[in-house]
Amino acid sequence: MNELSRQQDALGAKAEGRTRDWRKSMSDHVAYALLVYTALQIFLTVKALSQGFSSILPYVALVVLVAAMIPLCRWFEKRWAGLSDDQAADVSYAGAFRRDAVGLWLLAICLPLALTAIFKAIL
Repeated sequence: MNELSRQQDALGAKAEGRTRDWRKSMSDHVAYALLVYTALQIFLTVKALSQGFSSILPYVALVVLVAAMIPLCRWFEKRWAGLSDDQAADVSYAGAFRRDAVGLWLLAICLPLALTAIFKAIL
């Protein structure tokens, strides 16, 4: 979809009374990304750690890894939370929003995969 059609879609939504609030959208992305990240940590990383350790270490590692992700997610959310109401509905922020959303999702998906690979290589 080219830039002109995106702007037309946004203007059409605005004319119908529907505007996208970048603040809420990023907050939603953060919440879902944190859920996906945690699920991947549980099913991938903890399983990899469990194969090498039969103690409570995998579960402690899960808590630490999830706790480490929360400030990163909060950083993405804070970048958008400070927007005014006018800025939150401004379509010119679409590119920056898309960049941040992609970065957040890459982090949420790739970090557990990378950590699992590292733990498997170590064990």
